[in-house]
Amino acid sequence: MQGFTDVHQQFANFFESNTLKPFAYLTSRKLSEGHICLDLNDLDESDMDLPFSHLGDIESLLAKEPLVGKVTGTKQPFILHRSKLYIQRYFAYETMILNRIHQFLVDEKPFFEERLMYLEDQRLFIEQLFGGGGDDLTLSDQERTDWQLVAALLGVLHNFTIITGGPGTGKTTIVAKLLALLFRIYPELNVALAAPTGKAANRMAESLKTARLDQEEEVKKKFHSLQPNTLHRLLKPKRDSPYFEHDRTNPLKVDVVIVDEASMVDVALFAKLLDAIGPDTRLLLLGDKDQLASVEAGSLLGDLCQTQTRMNAISRKKADFINSFIVDRHRKIDNVFLMEENGHPLSEHVVELKRSHRFSAAKGIGKLSKAIITNDRDTIMKFLLHFDDDQVLIDTHYHRLVFDRFVSGYEGYIQEADCKRALQKFNQLRILCAVREGPQGVYEINKRVEEYLAKRGLLNLNTEFYHHRPIMITRNYYDLGLFNGDVGIIRPDDQGVLKAWFEDGGDSLKSVIPASISESETVFAMTIHKSQGSEYDQVLALLPEQINMPLLTRELLYTAVTRAKSTLTIQASEPVILQTAVGQVKRASGIMDRFGEQENLVL
Repeated sequence: MQGFTDVHQQFANFFESNTLKPFAYLTSRKLSEGHICLDLNDLDESDMDLPFSHLGDIESLLAKEPLVGKVTGTKQPFILHRSKLYIQRYFAYETMILNRIHQFLVDEKPFFEERLMYLEDQRLFIEQLFGGGGDDLTLSDQERTDWQLVAALLGVLHNFTIITGGPGTGKTTIVAKLLALLFRIYPELNVALAAPTGKAANRMAESLKTARLDQEEEVKKKFHSLQPNTLHRLLKPKRDSPYFEHDRTNPLKVDVVIVDEASMVDVALFAKLLDAIGPDTRLLLLGDKDQLASVEAGSLLGDLCQTQTRMNAISRKKADFINSFIVDRHRKIDNVFLMEENGHPLSEHVVELKRSHRFSAAKGIGKLSKAIITNDRDTIMKFLLHFDDDQVLIDTHYHRLVFDRFVSGYEGYIQEADCKRALQKFNQLRILCAVREGPQGVYEINKRVEEYLAKRGLLNLNTEFYHHRPIMITRNYYDLGLFNGDVGIIRPDDQGVLKAWFEDGGDSLKSVIPASISESETVFAMTIHKSQGSEYDQVLALLPEQINMPLLTRELLYTAVTRAKSTLTIQASEPVILQTAVGQVKRASGIMDRFGEQENLVL
């Protein structure tokens, strides 16, 4: 056990039972590590000083504890269910999520035939919207299937849809096409766009506005009127309260809610979002199931995608209907994707886009990212042995020359006089770190970059907000229209007044006095976690030299690798890379086990 400064032990000490104390401690600790609950079947005796000789004794003894409740009955601080111990509030969140998703599936059924008819009426428009696509025989059978069209039609038929896929698979493109189709069917459609961060929400809105679709003028106007929000701003937080103005008693007055970067949404916020969505509203979640999960507890997108034994399972009836819209026989849904009768409830509601339009699966970033997420050691070793690749360089010795060569790319934005173009140049490259502290941490790397540029006379580090300092906002400033993750640079205006300049999503810039955004940090380098939802032409990913660090997982490295659009440099030793590809984010939850339960907890 830890000392008395350990907050988890302080929590455990609130309970008198010596049987309950160690499990209260461990449940609290697991929650801080991102788990929703404590899985009693996944305990290791090294986790704590267990008061039992056999782990099999635990569940029966905990069930007798007065403060450990069941699914039904009076509320207790803890809930024991399916061999998992929850803090009551998190069991309530999980139950709320499962019940609401189940309700989505019930509510959509009466409209199925009507929606089939609407799609039939739009057959010509759908064919124009998706085009032929052509047959690329270099693609696998899974990649050739027109999953974008599949996702769009299922999004019209269903009230709840998840679209997942790696970078470049067209998640935003398919949303644009789906919305264009929905606007044709429902001209008065009211749409809410949201994401965990303001930066991600704004980027999705801009992508939709600039989508290259042959739209009617009225539909274009609707796209341009879409207003992005953070999830918090969409739900409207109550001052000094963990609750929101929008909940089941005051649901969002919209027809469709679209959430981008859903992998970053934690269980508490996701539950509150679902609670605020009314019975007649569609929910569409976008994200990459293989990316890092939320910083807080839960990995909802990944859990929901993994509830099924295989992705993209479609019933015969829906497959035949969708295939009738696909002219090219190679792009139709193959029989291998047909689901068995009475399949999983979420079958057909989760679509994985298989084909990357940015990366080749046969080389470069695409090949490496797939090898990392599947722990394909042989392929990773080819890259480590300086496999000839014009997109990827792996430096296992942390050479200073490799680092300096990358950092020299930052000279371009400093030498650019036009502030807007300078911001664009700065955002073409980024250093991504796994940690904040240590030689390969964010703080040290930012200092190294500053020193490199200062020695070349490009920076003068005499003040906190020095000229050309790149900064990232670390909280939401709603009154300024700036959000956590927004990146700007410090430069004087035409009158010589020092300002922080940010892109406003259009053709102009917004500027604020640096003192008004005190919660910001230098951003030549940033954490991999903070980079989620961003893309850069060039990326330098830095892993710490220490091996066996728990935070070094394949999801972390995959996220860093897939931020790069053109070239990727990795500085990490061979043992660290191989060990990182072995490690996985494993967060305990009951989402997969409990799906389909009919129990309802009184919340």
